Amino acid sequence: MSDRTAQRAAVLLASVLTVDALFHLYWATGSTWPAHDKESLSYAVLGTEVPFTPPVVLPLAALLLMAGGIVVAQSRRPHRLLRLGTLAVAGGLFLRMLAGIYWLFAQDSGSAFHWLNLGLYTPMCAVLCVVALRVARRKGTTLQKGGTALPEGTVRWEDAVRVR
Repeated sequence: MSDRTAQRAAVLLASVLTVDALFHLYWATGSTWPAHDKESLSYAVLGTEVPFTPPVVLPLAALLLMAGGIVVAQSRRPHRLLRLGTLAVAGGLFLRMLAGIYWLFAQDSGSAFHWLNLGLYTPMCAVLCVVALRVARRKGTTLQKGGTALPEGTVRWEDAVRVR
């Protein structure tokens, strides 16, 4: 994956995670949009009743923002720890996708959650998981003498033939 493609993919992923985090921050204020009340919001978003209180949604918002930042950082300045973090983001998205598949069969097919899960949540997690894996594969660059950048792990000709 080229540098530009990795950065665009990372920005896409981080944008979706940031929008999700903004929803969580909004819900932390006690607002329930797009639902009428907290119970219907909980059933639409999670398929069950869960409190949308600051102690629950604020840590999720922070986690989503941090995940987006890690993925963008990996796309711009690849590093082993950032790659590990990006793989963790991909793992979280994969687990949410698996849960979504399970919920497709376990939830009432007439509920708002069922249709949101089928048409939005689960497919989006699948696509974003692939995006995160592609960003995690991005290798860094190493500088050779003269300041020319080479892909990480590249063996230079002079290193291969040098005998000491």
